Parts: sequence; structure tokens; C-alpha cells
Amino acid sequence: MEGWVVVFSCDNLFRAELARQHLSNDGIEAIVVNKKDSFYVTIGDVEVYVASEDAEAATDLLKDF
Repeated sequence: MEGWVVVFSCDNLFRAELARQHLSNDGIEAIVVNKKDSFYVTIGDVEVYVASEDAEAATDLLKDF
């Protein structure tokens, strides 16, 4: 995903979606990528990506999330 950077990572899809919505409410486009294993759901993370130009603002918004 060229031009996109990870700004949030966790093991819970619901929490990642909340982070994505929090960014969206502030006008930052974000996407959630689920990298969890489909069979062993305890393996892997869910990551929130934003465009590289929004990374600093997104990181600031999510620092206490």
C-alpha cells in the first residue's frame, strides 16, 4: 500500500474500527486492514492505515486512544 502508513495497531477489530471512525470524524480518511489469521484468530493484528500526509495528525489524534 504505497503512500499509506500504519498509525494504529491492535488485536481487536472493533477497537480498530472505533479508531478509524475517530479519524473519519476529524476528516482523515483511514482504512482498516485485518491481518489476523482466519483459523488461529489469536495470531495477527488489525491495523489502521492513513495517507502518509495525514500520519502526523492521525497519530496525534490517536495517542490517547
